[in-house]
Amino acid sequence: MQMPKSTGKPLPAGYGAPILYLDFDGPLHYDNALRHPRRGVYLMAPPGYVLFQHVALLECALEPYPEVLIVLSTSWVKALTFSRAKKRLTSNLQSRVIGATYHTQMNRFNFEDMTRAEQILDDVQRRRPRDWLALDNDGWQWPAVHRDHLVLTDDCDGLSVPEVLNEFRQKLAAMCAVHT
Repeated sequence: MQMPKSTGKPLPAGYGAPILYLDFDGPLHYDNALRHPRRGVYLMAPPGYVLFQHVALLECALEPYPEVLIVLSTSWVKALTFSRAKKRLTSNLQSRVIGATYHTQMNRFNFEDMTRAEQILDDVQRRRPRDWLALDNDGWQWPAVHRDHLVLTDDCDGLSVPEVLNEFRQKLAAMCAVHT
């Protein structure tokens, strides 16, 4: 990777590091989290599903790779703010979070018109990580050339599906092994 030309601007957080783009709904719990003004965020799901029920699987998979940083690619950032969305994660995961694909200086309507893949790829272009993965249940219009960066999860069981968890672990290992 080439170093950027000096522009006087600081490098973006995550520049040159391995980054995980993390969605909440789908990968970490059933994909039907709703927000109510008084109840806050709650899950509308069949019995047995709870918010963030797969966080321990994510932590365990990331444990061997302390160099992996997290960028939130979840709609929770727009709905709650970055800080409040980040606080929903465990302290271990929070310490890895360096930003989000959405921030308040962006045009919200333009951002909402983008596919999840476009949102992530825009952030990849800005941050220029060493390598990256996206853990998401939204594979709609994901460019074939970047498909190997996506770990596509099930809407209901997310990261708990053995094949998905195995794919995630393999891609994490490959992403981190290339540069060790």
